Amino acid sequence: MNIIDFFTSNLMELASYINDANKRLYWVYLVSSIALALPVYYIQKKRAKVDNENTNSFLSFLFPKKIYFAESARIDYQLFVVNKLLKAALFPLILFTMAPIALSVSNGLEQLLGQQAFITWSSTQIIIVFTVLLFLFDDFSRFLLHYLMHKVPWLWEFHKVHHSATVLTPFTIYRSHPLENYLYACRMALSQGAVVGICYYYFGPTLKMADILGANVFIFLFNFFGSNLRHSHIWLSFGNRIENWVISPAQHQIHHSDNPKHFDRNLGTALAIWDRLFRTHIKASEATNITFGIGKSYKPEHTSLLKVYYKPFMALFKK
Repeated sequence: MNIIDFFTSNLMELASYINDANKRLYWVYLVSSIALALPVYYIQKKRAKVDNENTNSFLSFLFPKKIYFAESARIDYQLFVVNKLLKAALFPLILFTMAPIALSVSNGLEQLLGQQAFITWSSTQIIIVFTVLLFLFDDFSRFLLHYLMHKVPWLWEFHKVHHSATVLTPFTIYRSHPLENYLYACRMALSQGAVVGICYYYFGPTLKMADILGANVFIFLFNFFGSNLRHSHIWLSFGNRIENWVISPAQHQIHHSDNPKHFDRNLGTALAIWDRLFRTHIKASEATNITFGIGKSYKPEHTSLLKVYYKPFMALFKK
């Protein structure tokens, strides 16, 4: 493949995200997020009238220029493209995949527990168990790696790139250092490989996931109910009861708060139970008027694409 084909194929793949249910930017998730933003807009509009303030149109509410044209947002857009190119160029050379992990887990269980006669459950029961396990392993492994990113100093230097965003847009999910992307890709291979290996041992090779348009049904529902609002200025809370179990967009915005009392809180992706277990949970009702960033004492370091890539390594060398 020549350089032109490489760029063309990867840019076309980025453009295809809009039609891929496994990507946050899938058009259905974008439309559902806009629908969820509507009641937030009308509540704020009603409140603004009471306070005698001017109210903007819904379009201006969704896409304020001061956010989407901010320097921080522009870096997000650049990382969205450049990180994809780096991943395509480098990851195939160094990334281990799910299949050998699944085989290792299955073989390990066979050596430990002996050859297992497959459990004779119905296909529906097996699909449910396999789908739930995939979701739980994926969600917990995301939480655990995220927790380590915040708690291990050298990992934090790389994760700091994500938290250096001073405005949030749906593209902020792609604001990350390539090393962090690599670790998350390895995490996915490990979690999926573990589940496939366990289920292969107990249920045999005919494993099938319950999906909607190719996405795990739980991941689809998570994305459908406002995943794109997590990285946005639109404050959508699910209420105290639901937020004890599921992380709302507002709770994730608290995670990005530059207030020290909010640091290292709400580290979960979909489920809030991991944060409750690790005592890092906070509900949206416990925080108001937040601004985003790393903290008041933070000296802006990730102010260009080049700095995003080399500053974490410089920080490590200094330490």
